[in-house]
Amino acid sequence: MPAETNAPLLSASQRRVVGACLTILAFLGSFALVIGAFMVLGQLLSYFSSVLWPLAVAGVLASILRPLVERLERRFRLRRAAAVVLLYGVFVLLAAGALVLLLPPVIDQLINFIIYLPDLWERALSYVTVHYPDWIALAQRHLANPTVRSAADSIVAQSRSLFTHALPSLQAAFGGILDVLTFLTHVAIIPVYLFFFLLARGEQTKDLGSHLPFLRPGVREDVGFLASEFVAIVESFFRGQLLIGLCMGVLFAIGFSIIGLKFGLFLGLALGILNIVPYLGTIIGLGIALPLAFFQPEGGWNLVGLVLLVNGVVQATEAWVLTPRILGHQTGLHPVMIIVAIFFWGTAFGGILGMLLAVPLTAFFVTAWRLAKRKYFLAADA
Repeated sequence: MPAETNAPLLSASQRRVVGACLTILAFLGSFALVIGAFMVLGQLLSYFSSVLWPLAVAGVLASILRPLVERLERRFRLRRAAAVVLLYGVFVLLAAGALVLLLPPVIDQLINFIIYLPDLWERALSYVTVHYPDWIALAQRHLANPTVRSAADSIVAQSRSLFTHALPSLQAAFGGILDVLTFLTHVAIIPVYLFFFLLARGEQTKDLGSHLPFLRPGVREDVGFLASEFVAIVESFFRGQLLIGLCMGVLFAIGFSIIGLKFGLFLGLALGILNIVPYLGTIIGLGIALPLAFFQPEGGWNLVGLVLLVNGVVQATEAWVLTPRILGHQTGLHPVMIIVAIFFWGTAFGGILGMLLAVPLTAFFVTAWRLAKRKYFLAADA
């Protein structure tokens, strides 16, 4: 009998299909691990947020104020501790002046704005009723449909239930004396953290490689490079973004006050603060300022046009003057990528913390990808 040949279990095409399937499964498994890591990290950040946010605030403030401390050292030939103490004294004087001059009118406008909200809602309803009766008739006709009516009643009931459950939670969170004391303790510890952060000299990640002896030298070098890049991006971004937000707030406040928008000082400064998160101030600002300009007394389309003009001038100033001079092109991210990153990291880390860190984290991952592509993929092709 002829000797039987050992035929392969799979043909060449079948092996290619199996290899592709295993590659896809490996990719999906890696993606699931990354998503799981983000979820766990988000839960940890949420659980330890009361401990982490004072450190994060102090770290961001230290990155902003460290150049000033170094300039005071060189200018007046002071020791590091003396320069930090001098900076603290100047900050206390400026903060006291701001509280005396700026805080009372801002608080007054904030209270008046809250009181004015029901009147604004009534003006909007009456305007729609008078000028667009067809819309009211259309809404009433559709609400007469039992299905639509049931859906609307369900939405209203769920909204009321949400507020009913949210208000006791807010009262429990902020109404207790112990919680207030805990929050004040966290705020009071920020200057202490900041003082010691400002005393530190040199690059924070310079000796990181010596603490990672279990890694190969090449990997240690990459980790140190990525850590230094992340710290540099965070420092430059927050330092620049805070300055840009402050400048935009002043410009908005001046512009809104000049054109006669009610509560212009409060709204302008609030929108500047919100612009620390890119595009957030613009979106919320137009959503509040435009209806307010239209429905306020002596308002209308002319005031709406003036609000849009002020917004356009401030946005153009931010895009063409402030950002290139203050922030430059440190992140190198496309505006669409920034918007997607804000929603992604805000969801991953559960709110404002993720939105604030969205641009630095995305820029860090872009830098890591460029490093890996240059060092591993292009090197392998060569």
